[in-house]
Parts: sequence; C-alpha cells; structure tokens
Amino acid sequence: MRSSNPVFSRRGFSRDNGYAGFNTAPQAGGAAAGTQGNPYAQGNPYAQNPYAQNPYAQQTQPGAPPGAPVSTGRMTMDEVVTRSAMTLGTVTVAAVLAWAVLPVTSTSFGLAIGSGLIAFVLAMVQSFKRTPSPALILGYAAFEGVFLGVVSKMYNAQWSGAPLQAVVGTLAVFGATLLVYKAGWIRVTSRYARIGTAIAIAFVLAMAVNMLLVVFGVAPDGGLRSMGPLGAIVGVIAILLGAFFLTLDFKQIEDGITYGAPREEAWLAAFGLTVHLVWIYLEMLRLVAIFSSSD
Repeated sequence: MRSSNPVFSRRGFSRDNGYAGFNTAPQAGGAAAGTQGNPYAQGNPYAQNPYAQNPYAQQTQPGAPPGAPVSTGRMTMDEVVTRSAMTLGTVTVAAVLAWAVLPVTSTSFGLAIGSGLIAFVLAMVQSFKRTPSPALILGYAAFEGVFLGVVSKMYNAQWSGAPLQAVVGTLAVFGATLLVYKAGWIRVTSRYARIGTAIAIAFVLAMAVNMLLVVFGVAPDGGLRSMGPLGAIVGVIAILLGAFFLTLDFKQIEDGITYGAPREEAWLAAFGLTVHLVWIYLEMLRLVAIFSSSD
C-alpha cells in the first residue's frame, strides 16, 4: 500500500500493465489465493515488475505460501481508524490553536503560507519514502492545521460561518462517497484510476498556469479561480476530484486489509485520507465564499 496523494501518488497494491491498479479481488481457493490474488506474494504481476519489488516478500511464516507476508502485525480497520483519528485530530488541534492565537493580519497570512509550504514539503518527502514515517505524517498534519486555521479565520472574517459550512460540506462529501463506494455504485478499476488521475493531473496543470497568469497580471480577476460562476464550476470539479481520490483511498484500505498489509501501512492510509479531506475542505470553503458573495 502506498499513499494516494492527488499530485504525486506512486503507490498501489497491484499492477496492471505496469500501472498501479485497483481492480484486484481476493481469490478463492486457500493457498492459491495467497499467490494469485495477493499482491504481496511473489507470483503476482506487482512482484514481476523489476522496478516495484515487494519489500514484504521475504518475511514468511513456516507453512505459509511463498512470498506471503507475516501473519502478525497486519493492518486492520481499527488501526486505520485510530491512525486517521490521530492525524485528523492533529490537523484540528493545530487549526483551532492557530485560529485562537493568530490575528487576521498580513503577518499571520505570511505565517500561514510558510506553514503550508512546510506541510507540502513534508508530504512530498513522505510520498517518496518507501516506508511510512509517523513523525513526518504528524508533522505534515500540524503545519497543515496552522495553515487551515489562519485561512479559515480570514474567510470567516469576510464570510461569517463559512468555515463551519465548509466542514459540514466536507463531511457530507466524505459520507456520500463512502456510501456510494460501499454500495458498489462505483467500481474502482485500473481504467477508472487512470482516467481520473489523468483528469486530476490536467486540472493541477491548469491551476498552475492560471496562477502564473494571475501573478503576472494577465488574469487580475483570478481567472479560473475567480469569485464568479466560472470559479464555482472549477470548485465543483475540484471537489469531485477529491471524492474520486477518496474512492482510491477506500479501495487501497480495503485491499490492504484483505491482503495482509503490514500494520504500519495504516499510517499511509491515514495520510492519504487526510490529504484528500484537506483538499475537499479548502475547495468547499472557497465554494461557500463564492455563493455567499453572490447573495
């Protein structure tokens, strides 16, 4: 299992023609299932990729299928929930403290930008590490929380109640996405992941170009990120992309538990969920502000 960060994801449980796929399912048949459906076994396509060697393939138990992971210390749903609560709790505490301590000033905004950049760097470092680092993940959560606290307070100063509405909206998106996923209305396949990721990359590149246009004065009103109807449409697309990445998170967690991913992989699950919930919250906050401005 690897983190599914929307910008720099490179982790997955299985391989499909060289791409990190999400359409695998556990196979029936005892030991055969351990070698055919388990992406931590040596006989699966993931292990055949010379650039994606399974770091757990050497840790076997007596009598276990070749290449199977150890039977102890595996990731469970309780582990994922606990680690996610710790990570999101850190974001929340840091955001509340930043809201309470820092005034709405240009200095505070500069501090928020600095915290956001540090959080981004920590997230990048963790995403390119082969193993999860709780210190990096919690550090990311703390600095991201400071950023969110200051930004939320600034939005609240101009659009009273916007942060609370954004929190409710984020929880609604998370709940609806989980419901749709569990009901089987969305089938997370490698094709689904490829198309969604391609759209997400195009979106990020478009936002980067738009930011440059704004900085150089070509689009002084914000361009694609304006506070008008176009900005609202872009915000809705961004929220839908966040929901898309949540479905990849759900599939990765489900596969990790099914295939016996190591216990520490729960930290990566928590990291992915946190990154995408923050993404959705920020877009929801902006969307609430746009609709409030049009009243």
